Amino acid sequence: MEKNVDENTPLTLLAQSGANNKPKGKMKEEKQPLLDSDLSEYESPHPTHSAVSMENVASFKFDPVLNRDIDHPTSNIDTMIHLLKGNIGTGILAMPDAFKNAGLAVGMVGTLLMGFICTHCMHMLVNCAHELCRRTNRSAMGFSEVAEMAMQLGPAPFQKFSKSVRKLVDIFLCCTQLGFCCVYFVFVAANLHDIIKHYFIDIHVIWYLVMLLFPMILLNWVKELKYLTPASLFASILTCSGLVITFFYMLQGLPNTSSVKAFSSWGQLPLFFGTAIYAFEGIGVVLPLENNMKTPQDFGGWNGVLNTGMVIVASLYTAVGFFGYLKYGDAAKLGSVTLLLPPDDILAQSVRLMMAIAIFLSYSLQFYVPFNVVWPSVKKHLQTDKSIQIGEYATRSILVVITFALAAAVPNLGAVISLVGAFSSSALALIFPPILHIITFWPNKLGKYYWQLYKDLLILLFGIIGFLLGSYVSILNILNPEENE
Repeated sequence: MEKNVDENTPLTLLAQSGANNKPKGKMKEEKQPLLDSDLSEYESPHPTHSAVSMENVASFKFDPVLNRDIDHPTSNIDTMIHLLKGNIGTGILAMPDAFKNAGLAVGMVGTLLMGFICTHCMHMLVNCAHELCRRTNRSAMGFSEVAEMAMQLGPAPFQKFSKSVRKLVDIFLCCTQLGFCCVYFVFVAANLHDIIKHYFIDIHVIWYLVMLLFPMILLNWVKELKYLTPASLFASILTCSGLVITFFYMLQGLPNTSSVKAFSSWGQLPLFFGTAIYAFEGIGVVLPLENNMKTPQDFGGWNGVLNTGMVIVASLYTAVGFFGYLKYGDAAKLGSVTLLLPPDDILAQSVRLMMAIAIFLSYSLQFYVPFNVVWPSVKKHLQTDKSIQIGEYATRSILVVITFALAAAVPNLGAVISLVGAFSSSALALIFPPILHIITFWPNKLGKYYWQLYKDLLILLFGIIGFLLGSYVSILNILNPEENE
């Protein structure tokens, strides 16, 4: 029996009514829409209630949050754990080095400011994704899809660049996340090398990379974020434990703040920018995490998952950088504060082991994004289900091997962290979001007197300056490391 639906019926009720009339049976295969390049696969149907006319449907605003169908969604806690692990990695251990390049006062203010700006840019990207989903009746989009659709639906002069911008975002995503993976590989191998060398035998670090390769491949055969939660939780526990012990050492015998510089120098400030933006750049995992949530409406908001997680991240970064630089001063230049802990203390060595295991388990979350950028291009050449299954495992394995090969060639962890941050991370975190926000909401949704436009332009200018100066100084630091000793 049909129900009469007038034009004042809430969209939420219509969406629920349509959902209740779905045929029962096997649920659809789990989607990762924010990680897949095939947009057509995630087009969402209009409300399906038989009494809803097309005129009524057209009068309602499509809400992608209410039209996602995921077999294994993540809870708020799951998402928080993944968000923390996606942002807390080797970067936090390099914060004393970052503070050394900025100075104590400038480093503290700069880190908090960087965290605020990066978090705001994450919100802008999510808002752009939702707005474009409503316009195109899609349930979700990834970073590169947002870039393409913003250009395609934006002002006429930008429309011809839609495909190019999408490819550019994909390139930066792969460079950034694979750069993280390379650093993770070297970090784990170097820490294991030093621990075993101190207590047992000295084996070249390349053999530790080789020994890590097969376990890393197996770990990255896990396909769904839901099943990575236990590993992320364990890694989070190890990271927290390691940071607590690190603070135990850093807070003992602290000198007066006058013993270190409040401001380092203008020449070293770009290195601080590169390291700090590397540490904060978790924008590549924001859309995948939000898309896989059971209650994605809890992701945003002033007390939502994103803000809560990033406040924790910014506080930890600031504390580690502040006390690490205050404790060790100009000696904090090795790229990781754990390398400054007493080598003869078992407790200090346990920190290095904890952090090595935690970073090893965090590799798969960083790997998740570049794989899903590369995989659609490979998948379209495969025809049968068997070939697709084999092809997916082969692609995952090959990408891990590529990061292993690149990791073996990394000469200077600290300088490479700064370069990856200044070049790739700043583009994704500070340059693309304001550009996409302006184009998506142009011209009538940028606030009274276009205040959002001016705000976006300031962020864009900040990102471009950091991109150019940070990349330049980081390259010089790699080519001439002795000049920065």
